[in-house]
Amino acid sequence: MTFSRHRHPRGTSLGWVVVVCLTLALAGLLVDGQSAYAKKRPKPKTLIKFATLAPEGSTWMKIMHALDDEVREKTENRVGFKFYPGGVQGDEKDVLRKIRNGQLHGGGFTGFGLGAVASEFRVIELPFMFRDLDEVDFVRARLDSFFYDVFKEKGYEFLGWGDVGFVYLFSNSPITNPDELRRAKMWTWSGDRLAEIFFKAFDVSPIPLALPDVLTSLQMGVVDAVYSPPLACVALQWFTRVKYMSDVPITYGFGAVLVSEKALRKVDPADMEILRSVSRKHSQILIDKTRVQNVEAIRAIEGEGVKLLAIDSRVQDEFFTTGRSAWEDGVGRLYPQDLLERVSSIVADYRENHKEAKKNP
Repeated sequence: MTFSRHRHPRGTSLGWVVVVCLTLALAGLLVDGQSAYAKKRPKPKTLIKFATLAPEGSTWMKIMHALDDEVREKTENRVGFKFYPGGVQGDEKDVLRKIRNGQLHGGGFTGFGLGAVASEFRVIELPFMFRDLDEVDFVRARLDSFFYDVFKEKGYEFLGWGDVGFVYLFSNSPITNPDELRRAKMWTWSGDRLAEIFFKAFDVSPIPLALPDVLTSLQMGVVDAVYSPPLACVALQWFTRVKYMSDVPITYGFGAVLVSEKALRKVDPADMEILRSVSRKHSQILIDKTRVQNVEAIRAIEGEGVKLLAIDSRVQDEFFTTGRSAWEDGVGRLYPQDLLERVSSIVADYRENHKEAKKNP
């Protein structure tokens, strides 16, 4: 089995200046990226206090500011956001706790945070579920309303998707097969039950750490391997502390915007529909840009000397088989059996029917 994604030219070096610029832009250190939103504006009738790990100046935050501008304009400033970017409100679980306490109203979350609200969400982040972006989009389109209802039952408005992209292994020693994976000092996001299931399948004992502690732990040698989308690997500067990237995606990382329904109770129906519509529009913009920038991030990482390790198709099959064996371990712990079967059926339907139809219109 082989995986397909947007490919990148091998051996392309963007040079140190480009890498620094990309990192600074993602980390929110470019003056223009910050100053554009420094001006005070009138407080809207409903102010949504919104936190995210994404740094100011990043593509995520630029799009969120654009969303806020459009919502304020179309609702005549009856609805608007106040942003807390860059993890200043803590890790995703901290943000969720503050939402429950009323200190915050919403946030941008990865699958880790989304799974903390509704564990069944993690079924679409199972290891080796998707082989390409077309499969991702096909499954998403058929489960969008389902997850909207799931989060509504939990007291949240699901305003839109914000994918982080395919996730790869980055390490200081080559990881080209499961045996090398087992020898790595692998990081895992503390409390991530899906990651625990994945690594258990490969007989790996990972080292749990909060996200902000990973870079220091790489520097000190506490861990020597991490998993991340390429764009996040650059933004978090992990790429400066690794030597290899295993060129096979282990999962697809989804993200989304959630806002507490309690915070939106006073928003009238017309304004609520504006908020939903504008959010959906900017959500798709974000997905499209993130996919392009993940390809650019791979080029930047490779240009700075991180070696991309090709994985033999036979070993890919071994990774796939072992990873898939973990799916059943999540049944009852994260998601019900019928939901796993539903997602698997949608993927199978695409591979058997729609993919061929697309090739032969």
